[in-house]
Amino acid sequence: MYNMDQYDGENDYMQQEDDWDRDLLLDPAWEKQQRKTFTAWCNSHLRKAGTQIENIEEDFRDGLKLMLLLEVISGERLAKPERGKMRVHKISNVNKALDFIASKGVKLVSIGAEEIVDGNAKMTLGMIWTIILRFAIQDISVEETSAKEGLLLWCQRKTAPYKNVNIQNFHISWKDGLGFCALIHRHRPELIDYGKLRKDDPMTNLNTAFDVAEKYLDIPKMLDAEDIVGTARPDEKAIMTYVSSFYHAFSGAQKAETAANRICKVLAVNQENEQLMEDYEKLASDLLEWIRRTIPWLENRLPENTMQAMQQKLEDFRDYRRLHKPPKVQEKCQLEINFNTLQTKLRLSNRPAFMPSEGKMVSDINNAWGNLEGAEKGYEEWLLNEIRRLERLDHLAEKFRQKAAIHEAWTEGKEEMLQKRDYETASLSEIKALLKKHEAFESDLAAHQDRVEQIAAIAQELNELDYYDSPSVNARCQRICDQWDTLGALTQKRSEALQRTEKLLETIDQLYLEFAKRAAPFNNWMEGAMEDLQDTFIVHTIEEIQGLSTAHEQFKATLPEADKERQAILGIHNEIAKIVQTYHVNMAGTNPYTTINPQEINAKWDKVRQLVPQRDQALIEEHARQQNNERLRRQFANQANVIGPWIQNKMEEIGRISIEMHGTLEDQLTHLRQYEKSIVNYKPKIDQLEGDHQLIQEALIFDNKHTNYTMEHIRVGWEQLLTTIARTINEIENQILTRDAKGISQEQLNEFRASFNHFDRDHSGTLGAEEFKACLISLGFDIANDAQKRTGIMDAEDFKTCLISMGYNLGENEFSRIMSIVDPNRMGIVTFQAFIDFMSRETADTDTADQVMASFKVLAGDKNYILADELRRELPPDQADYCIARMAPYSGPDAVPGALDYMSFSTALYGESDL
Repeated sequence: MYNMDQYDGENDYMQQEDDWDRDLLLDPAWEKQQRKTFTAWCNSHLRKAGTQIENIEEDFRDGLKLMLLLEVISGERLAKPERGKMRVHKISNVNKALDFIASKGVKLVSIGAEEIVDGNAKMTLGMIWTIILRFAIQDISVEETSAKEGLLLWCQRKTAPYKNVNIQNFHISWKDGLGFCALIHRHRPELIDYGKLRKDDPMTNLNTAFDVAEKYLDIPKMLDAEDIVGTARPDEKAIMTYVSSFYHAFSGAQKAETAANRICKVLAVNQENEQLMEDYEKLASDLLEWIRRTIPWLENRLPENTMQAMQQKLEDFRDYRRLHKPPKVQEKCQLEINFNTLQTKLRLSNRPAFMPSEGKMVSDINNAWGNLEGAEKGYEEWLLNEIRRLERLDHLAEKFRQKAAIHEAWTEGKEEMLQKRDYETASLSEIKALLKKHEAFESDLAAHQDRVEQIAAIAQELNELDYYDSPSVNARCQRICDQWDTLGALTQKRSEALQRTEKLLETIDQLYLEFAKRAAPFNNWMEGAMEDLQDTFIVHTIEEIQGLSTAHEQFKATLPEADKERQAILGIHNEIAKIVQTYHVNMAGTNPYTTINPQEINAKWDKVRQLVPQRDQALIEEHARQQNNERLRRQFANQANVIGPWIQNKMEEIGRISIEMHGTLEDQLTHLRQYEKSIVNYKPKIDQLEGDHQLIQEALIFDNKHTNYTMEHIRVGWEQLLTTIARTINEIENQILTRDAKGISQEQLNEFRASFNHFDRDHSGTLGAEEFKACLISLGFDIANDAQKRTGIMDAEDFKTCLISMGYNLGENEFSRIMSIVDPNRMGIVTFQAFIDFMSRETADTDTADQVMASFKVLAGDKNYILADELRRELPPDQADYCIARMAPYSGPDAVPGALDYMSFSTALYGESDL
């Protein structure tokens, strides 16, 4: 085999290590394949010179066709060959060929002209392979690889989309023929129906690829399918030679396609520029023609005789401004944009600048547009002046019509209103209202005098200006003046009639008013009394019901005086009836000051008299109910005032037990369980209190002045007591577990408890952040420089320096790390159990990220990465899958496909990075 790494990139490219073993014979199968392949390859080039070879070792003996082959594949002329038939002539020709090969940077090892002239098949095949390597394979370059590696990489890239093709070498990877078919299908998919090929039919696959390549790709058939299928390992050089022909065939097509694309791109740019020039010329011509047609229309100043005609001209101008001109403005802008874009494209594509036709330059269009703007401005000013002139006359006429219409609308129905005799059946209040309404009308009439005068003045001005419709204006003005005189006479007559009727009704009105003034408050008093007597009351104490009873007795004492007021009000009503009957007054209705009548007063009075005894009975029954509620309050309070303090005392005792350190943890646990049993035995008293509370709730009692304890307080306290004793027992049990699991002595545990209790100054069972920091310092933790170090002790000077310099202030980063361990929920407090767990962790031996990392490195065979297969081989399936799913891909310089980063995974397990 050839070791391609042995070739020098410049002068030693063709140096071979063991490619041609001079002491061994070629494998017969390989020699056959090489003969066939190399012969076909040589003929594929020699046919360009009109010749070919039949026998590779015989036909190259005189050196003539060998020199011709080198001239064809290199494109260069070699030295003139010797035409003699003697051996010396042949050796000379072969040496010229070998010298030419050496001039191309190829070192020929053990290949001499005499051996070629003598027809040494082994040396001849080696020489042809050297030529193939230099001229067909050396120049292949894919990304940063070249020659054999480049050709292999090209094959892998081109066949990558084909799942049943895996090119790893130039021998057995090509035996099934799918590699050759995939290369053809990738570049010329119309030549092969790849979907019908089968991996288990290599003969069909190889024959298909070789036949298609020879017929459509001009690649001669260099091997037979039997040559490849019939050998365990096809000859690598034959396969490389065949595959290189595919590479050159497809790379040449790609170059032609690139050249065609470049030409198309240039032509497309040129065509686009020409189209932009044509578009500019057309758009410029259209815009200039529109300006030429529009300017004469704007310069026309012939006035119209009517306002309507002038307004139509103005409307046409507005349409021009709104509809016709804006698109032209856009066209002008687009024209300038197209011109600038075209010039830029021409400049970028190295074309000469575009020069529009004469008179169609951007400056020419701007000048024409300026003339259009000037004509437009003068036209608009002329239209406005003409409209203002006609507007004056139309304005006066419209003003006359508006004022006349307003006046006529105001006078409509006024004569009928002034002639009505509605005051004859009106009450005094209605008479007064009619008088005020009439006074308001008189004021309104006087105010309209100015409008009538304005109407007459406008009519006079229209006559003086010779308004075309003056006759109709004059007739309308006369009608308005005649009606105005009539309204004045009727207004005076109605005013006198209203004043006479007013005096007649004033006496009766005074009595009505007196009745209303006294009946209203008395009626309100009776309604309030009925409301109070029927009002449902809600009381919670005896004092409240006694207050209601006292108020009710005071109300009953006012009833005789109220009855006198009732009789006086009824007397006023009787006097009114007497006056109406005596003077035959035509009463239009009832009392205008009130809706209250004597029948209503008497009915409400009777209702008040009925409600008084009913109220008496309700107050008596409520008094009895409140006495029973007071008894229930006292019964509940007597028990609650005993149970509440008892619960509080027990809570304090449990707190003291959890702080004190008498005996071993097992002794403390036994003592707490006995204490828990005594607490549970107190439950019947709680149940009894619940029963009394139920009676209070059924009686709807909401407060109790005899005690500060509610049932909810008792329940919460009882639950807290049970929870506290259970939690304290659990803490002792956890301390036992921690002590036994971590190997902490009783003396260490006592030391931890003493330190914790010392800094738990409020006896809450927890430490704040600063208290916890001070506690750590007292136990010898020196973390001021963010690096934890346990010495077990701290001498006096170190402790003094720490306290003075930091005021119990540890290094912020390290302390934050510790707090994240003991207070993961960021509550700002540290429980004793968390404190014990932390201290146990700090004093016990645990695994570290470095240890896990070292273990992974063992499994990986001392590599910086590990593969999935290695994990599945060494770990249980579920744990291997867990690692594979969470390990990030390894991206180091020595990475291989599928490499996993076990280092970041190990640090993430211990919270030192993200998993």
